[in-house]
Amino acid sequence: MTVLRPDVTLDFLRNRQKGRLPDLLGVQLLSLEQGALSGELTIRPELLAPNGFLHAATVIGLADTCCGYACIAHLPDKAQNFTTLELKSNHVSTAREGKIVAQAKAVHLGRSTQVWDATVSNGDGKLIAMFRCTQMILY
Repeated sequence: MTVLRPDVTLDFLRNRQKGRLPDLLGVQLLSLEQGALSGELTIRPELLAPNGFLHAATVIGLADTCCGYACIAHLPDKAQNFTTLELKSNHVSTAREGKIVAQAKAVHLGRSTQVWDATVSNGDGKLIAMFRCTQMILY
């Protein structure tokens, strides 16, 4: 079983995102534990679509970041990194203001692939999207 790596902390992940897309989006990490990671972002006008609602890419960016960071934190021994093989999202609601929160959970922690699910909700807990990605582990 792949376990949480003690050398990958929330601070390690926060430093890793400086100057990258998660930083630009405003992703804030909340928690990291065995098989799970959560993060949030504050909705601001730059993250909305031209129709005034939350852009789907913003939701995917948060969910994918949380799943990716969780994957890094759960890389098997001797693994160096990962890359995304596939991702899918289903959007069932939206938002215009406040915060959105993503909860990433491990579905499969293998030596060659990992599968992560994330739910994205608004600050009141209303479901916005369901997300799944498959990661290829790189050695």
